[in-house]
Amino acid sequence: MFLILRRQAGPAWDPNQPMERQSGWLEHADFMDALVEEEFIVLGGPIENGPRVLLVVEAPSEEAVRSTLARDPWSDSHLLLDSIEPWTIRLDGRLP
Repeated sequence: MFLILRRQAGPAWDPNQPMERQSGWLEHADFMDALVEEEFIVLGGPIENGPRVLLVVEAPSEEAVRSTLARDPWSDSHLLLDSIEPWTIRLDGRLP
């Protein structure tokens, strides 16, 4: 199942700093890179250079998404989970 996640700035987000200069950036980046390697994250990145983020994930349920993101060092500090929505893909130009 594919799900679309929206995350937004949390209380520890410093609006005067770019994403890469936020506290705990390296730990967060390592965590997210691992989720890509595990094929949990399909697509993701900031909207308009942050602090809003859009992720497309492949997971069996919303609960699996919540428990996975709870391990993110930025969870509930720098990024808050705004929404999780199921996504049915009907068109995919990446396939041959």
